[in-house]
Amino acid sequence: MRSMEEVEAFGEKHGYPIIIKASLGGGGRGMRIVRSATNLSEAYDRAKSEAKAAFGNDEIYVEKLIEHPKHIEVQIIGDKHGELVHLYERDCSVQRRHQKLVEIAPSVSLSKTMRQSICEAAVRLMKNVDYTNAGTVEFLVTGEAFYFIEVNPRVQVEHTITEMITGIDIVQTQIKIADGQRLSDPDLAIEQDKIQCNGYAIQSRVTTEDPLNNFMPDTGKINVYRSGGGIWCKARCRKWFSGS
Repeated sequence: MRSMEEVEAFGEKHGYPIIIKASLGGGGRGMRIVRSATNLSEAYDRAKSEAKAAFGNDEIYVEKLIEHPKHIEVQIIGDKHGELVHLYERDCSVQRRHQKLVEIAPSVSLSKTMRQSICEAAVRLMKNVDYTNAGTVEFLVTGEAFYFIEVNPRVQVEHTITEMITGIDIVQTQIKIADGQRLSDPDLAIEQDKIQCNGYAIQSRVTTEDPLNNFMPDTGKINVYRSGGGIWCKARCRKWFSGS
């Protein structure tokens, strides 16, 4: 959006609430929710100002706000020969200040039909742009409808839980396809109809906040760290790994 007038026109056409986002943003920075036209001017100015300060660019775009959606991301991998598959989805709906806190793979909230539809949509999208690499296609889901958000053209930190449920080493696969191998080569043997989704895996993130400053994000020092007990796969009751 290049002007306030364009944002106003979007709000009139699609109705409120709408959400203004920084084009180069992430993590909620440069983001403002607007619930009526009376609050639009202030939100527009603040979003652009925050975007400029955080990313060096004040470009913004506008979306219709989807209230209380599920945030679903589909893991995909594509090689240099046009082969592209999905490794099912992760649910990252549990967030704090627009930062992911808990991820679960696969999502417990999707029906079988919805899972198939959203994963197939991710594959179609990435095939249409001849995508090569590991990546994530992100959607908002409400009821039986889903809406595209963005593509993360990289390996995300939560990729490990997808590795746990599929048994596919995503980073190793990424390196091999960068070297020119096909997903279907015997060395990889990754074909869509043979990819299994076994059990569930969860990743939880540790955040640092300042309780004396309204629990705002802050840096911190880890004084004690303990790991142990392991994680169990629900479907097969198999221990994936144990801490020490």
